[in-house]
Amino acid sequence: MTKSRTDFIVANTTVQRTELLPEIQLHLASEDMPIWQMDAAAREAAGVPLPYWAFAWAGGQALARYCLDQPVAVAGKDVLDIGAGSGLEAIAARMAGAASVEAVDTDPFAIAATGLNARLNGVDVQTTTDDLIGQSGNWDLIMVGDLFFEQPLAVRLEKWLRGLLATGVEVLIGDPQRTFMPRQGLEKITTYAVPTTSALEDSDLRNASVWRMVDY
Repeated sequence: MTKSRTDFIVANTTVQRTELLPEIQLHLASEDMPIWQMDAAAREAAGVPLPYWAFAWAGGQALARYCLDQPVAVAGKDVLDIGAGSGLEAIAARMAGAASVEAVDTDPFAIAATGLNARLNGVDVQTTTDDLIGQSGNWDLIMVGDLFFEQPLAVRLEKWLRGLLATGVEVLIGDPQRTFMPRQGLEKITTYAVPTTSALEDSDLRNASVWRMVDY
């Protein structure tokens, strides 16, 4: 099954670089490719969830750019990238000198894409489809790229992150202020103008910020 997922990804994407992150290559699907045109019935028949992994979302791009611009933020740390999608932030953290990076996503297609993209960029990233929200681990830093798009997930995620923060784990969030992003207990570090596509976003440019979670 892993091979068939990999074959599906390769067949439905092209290797691309985003304007904000020319250092990183990713298997991505342009908005006019069939993968974005599949309806729910076609996806179910193919066994393919919504392909969030096939697009470099604005928050993830901002967080990845920050890692490359400020490698001291991740260098030498054991990093967890939660909701990894394409693996963009995980790859950037590894390129910036993180001691280890684990990318987690409950979508096995995302994990297959992360593995493909990590190899494409010559970095080693550990992966898992386990739902680690609510779990503990030997992490120095948790990275969250563009994951506050759904309320039930956002509530679970923030509760878990605040618990980890209380134990000394750092939390960095890349987000263009999605609807369910926390409105307090965050410190803005920097903002990037991220070129995107109006076919998947509401404009061709999103301002996405990198935030540090802090006590409140």
